[in-house]
Amino acid sequence: MKVPLVLTDFLDRAVNLYGEKPAIIDDERVLTYRQLNGRVNQLSRGLESLGIQKGDKIAYLAPNTTEMLEGFYGVFQLGAVMTPLNTRLKPADYRFILEHSESRVLFVDHELFQLIEDVIHDLPHLEHVFIQGGNTDRKNNYEQWIDSFSSAPFNRRELEESDIASLLYTSGTTGNPKGVLLSHRANYLHAMSSMHHLQVTDEDCLLHVLPMFHVNGWGSPFYYTANGATQVMLRKTDPDIILEKVEKHNVSVLHMAPTVLNMVIEAFENKKPRIEQNVRVVIAGSAPPPAFVRKVEEDLNWKFIQVYGMTEISPLITTSELRSMDLDRTPEERYRLKAKAGYEMIGSKVKVVDELGEEVAHDGKTIGEIITRTNGMMEGYYKNPEATNETIRDGWLYTGDMAIVDEGGNIEIVDRKKDVIISGGENISSIEVEGALYEHPSVLEAAVVAIPHEKWGEVPHAVVVARDGESISEEELIAFCREKLAHFKAPKSVSFIEELPKTASGKIQKVVIRKSFWEDHSRMIN
Repeated sequence: MKVPLVLTDFLDRAVNLYGEKPAIIDDERVLTYRQLNGRVNQLSRGLESLGIQKGDKIAYLAPNTTEMLEGFYGVFQLGAVMTPLNTRLKPADYRFILEHSESRVLFVDHELFQLIEDVIHDLPHLEHVFIQGGNTDRKNNYEQWIDSFSSAPFNRRELEESDIASLLYTSGTTGNPKGVLLSHRANYLHAMSSMHHLQVTDEDCLLHVLPMFHVNGWGSPFYYTANGATQVMLRKTDPDIILEKVEKHNVSVLHMAPTVLNMVIEAFENKKPRIEQNVRVVIAGSAPPPAFVRKVEEDLNWKFIQVYGMTEISPLITTSELRSMDLDRTPEERYRLKAKAGYEMIGSKVKVVDELGEEVAHDGKTIGEIITRTNGMMEGYYKNPEATNETIRDGWLYTGDMAIVDEGGNIEIVDRKKDVIISGGENISSIEVEGALYEHPSVLEAAVVAIPHEKWGEVPHAVVVARDGESISEEELIAFCREKLAHFKAPKSVSFIEELPKTASGKIQKVVIRKSFWEDHSRMIN
């Protein structure tokens, strides 16, 4: 007998085993898992009353809120497809995504409505818009709407694990966003693997720092719900608020990008008294230098876990959590290992291959591209078979991330394929150069990109954000890097900026930085 792997099982389990336990803490509002399930049933009935059918797309534009989390399960009960929207896009992007996805309903947070207000009237497929939070007298108020429906158990649509659960749009840096189709099976098996490697239990309290629209918050609404963990909402990525909630609610785990963690570290250093509790912080988005790991584990006394993945694979496929044979290493060796992408998670095959598709030597030097064959692989890009066939070849998904593999099989990302700097025929990892810059005590954030050079074709240039109150010169930073790197790898120039451009999930947008240096060139490579 085959039992389909569907995501609605996770909330069912939480209600059965943890029904009276706090499921959500959203500022002053606290809901048990049983109460959350009642709201989910109300939402499902509301969508049913609108004529929503299996496979219909339901869009959400919201920060991390109760309404966002309950949306996943309320949409899934009808077999509809959850389509979360990045909260930092432009109106033209929203118009494209809503039109391309053919979303029939849009739920939007009251604080974000102005982002969408000008585009929702000329979308032929969009039939209903509901506003969450804010003034309860406002037209199409979400809370008044769902309150008119029963919270009794809902008669769900029959689901197969091959049914699409979510449609997630990746950031379009060189064109329109691409819609990633993820099935219930992909998300389910990803949750089973991730909850093991991230050591999730019913004793956990998760603070939702990572936006839930970003690859479903790395799938966190699924495996933390399945384990009956308490989930604390966070509307705004503010380091002081993060630390306040960590302490107030005895938070045990957070997911975030390195840039957000950097802000938290800064705020933590100024906080008195210090927070003294066991916290593990899960990081993904860009490769952190070992110095970064040291700060987390020594200064904050938090456990650092790096993971790696991408939207197209649900998304996590590797972890840097130390294996038993690595526990007796020196602190510096452990930090170095934790700064790597690590080794494959259960359910994923991961390898690094050269241009001929052959696996590279595990020598810590030979660079290749990370490819994966995983249970979490997407069904494809929505309405884009060309891009699908370019990304998935012979059953393997090509990530576009360049990496090396050490003797122990640990993968270390050296760059995005497009971010590798080729100077005078030599490959330079921008991540390696950034790691050297982060060793300098005056550097808060750094990004290294290729800029055009008459003799060498292109050379590394560093864009740096200095710590508050610190003063540092271009010459000093270049000399500092030359002490730590081969001279050809050191940045040839440095510019200082108040803030680096970032995506909504906290990734530094190197393509935005590069463009300003290549404006007079027909392409961003020499």
